Amino acid sequence: MSQENMDDYIQQGIHGIREIKPDERRKFLGTLRERVVVVLTKQQVREPGTYKEIEDLMKKNKDATLFLNGTMDYNEMSDYIKIANKIGSKFIISTNKEANTDLGLVLAYDHAINKEDIYIKKQKEQIEVQKHENHFSQFFKKIF
Repeated sequence: MSQENMDDYIQQGIHGIREIKPDERRKFLGTLRERVVVVLTKQQVREPGTYKEIEDLMKKNKDATLFLNGTMDYNEMSDYIKIANKIGSKFIISTNKEANTDLGLVLAYDHAINKEDIYIKKQKEQIEVQKHENHFSQFFKKIF
């Protein structure tokens, strides 16, 4: 073993294995952005009920793991845990107290998939958009 390899081996013994992209891993609850299927913010996870899109994506991506933010109250994430159990998806509660992230839920693979759009609009925003579209279409129906 060369001196450089020996130094690396000793450093790993002292400090642990060097992590790739530690800031990104903290943000995405222990995984990398390139592996992510979908995320929800803590605020979205706290909303009453669940996002249907999450359940649908969990069903379509059964080999993906659901990462939940362990700094949140268990009751806030329990509905998503129930969904994971029902579908048979693996889930992990990430409890890194040093991680300062606004994410509450991450569905990700153990390999890169490089999905571009991983964010879901808040349910309230979706309802407002639907209301706006309905008013808009009713307006045009009255005109024509």
